[in-house]
Amino acid sequence: MKASLQEQLAGLAARYFEVDPGEVRLERTPTGKFNTTCFVSTPRGEAVLRVAPPDDTPCVFYERNMMAQEPGIHRLLRETTDVPVAEILRYDTSRALIERDYLLMERLPGVPVSQHPGLTRAVYDRALLETGRCLAQIHTQTAEQYGYLGEHRPMEPQASWPDAFRVMWNRMIDDIVDAGYYDAPTAAWMRELFDRHVGVFERPVVSRLLHMDVWFENILIDESGRVTGLVDFDRALWGDPEIDFAVLDYCGISEPAFWEGYGAARDTSPEARVRQVFYLLYELQKYIVIRALRYGRPELARQYQADVLRLARQL
Repeated sequence: MKASLQEQLAGLAARYFEVDPGEVRLERTPTGKFNTTCFVSTPRGEAVLRVAPPDDTPCVFYERNMMAQEPGIHRLLRETTDVPVAEILRYDTSRALIERDYLLMERLPGVPVSQHPGLTRAVYDRALLETGRCLAQIHTQTAEQYGYLGEHRPMEPQASWPDAFRVMWNRMIDDIVDAGYYDAPTAAWMRELFDRHVGVFERPVVSRLLHMDVWFENILIDESGRVTGLVDFDRALWGDPEIDFAVLDYCGISEPAFWEGYGAARDTSPEARVRQVFYLLYELQKYIVIRALRYGRPELARQYQADVLRLARQL
């Protein structure tokens, strides 16, 4: 009889810690929706176990195998910054023990901001202040090319940010067409919308490492609001920090305390405001596919579709 997923996960942890599977205690984390993530406790140590979804899980283009880029990003940030990023203990793509890729990482202290039991304004502001400082350090990491440059290779690296974002924009539209939520005229209009405004993207942009998923479930803090961990770098890409800011806007992070910690003023020019809309649209469009195909919620997908088209018409 094939072992259950729970038994397989216990076996993975037992193998690493060299204990009997019966000595492994697993606790599913309340955060993280794409991967299966568990806290692992054994007599010989603790860890976090993250297991990629089955290969046939519906994804937007950059999600397929995106776990592959995490070990390198964690290593880079641990070596070059003091951002609290977990040590990756093992990353395994062999499928020898389980029919999915998985990684085992250090368990960082703290709890997500969203679960903090005593979230006063002072605690909250400190968390945002330190998150700003962390993201500023992440943005100091640079590359020669642009786009999703990780080992999962969802796109060809590009020589400029406008070229990279054009690929990303069109690949996202392709996914929505395939999901059945953009017809041909709508898809063509969305593509033409970017072409019409491409001039606002044509400016010097250093390719910087972007987290792309900073929200209250991915920020770990202690009782005082000190940031003890920043997690989930699997959606990371390289390019314009303004697209990271759009995620912060959507997730409610863009408050004065965050910007004080970040330490740099945000561009508020008319051109930047147009980019901001495009970057928000890119973030919102993924939920059309995710809600429709991954979660089987077509009514929510249609709501996102309506919100996206309403926002796009303002451009």
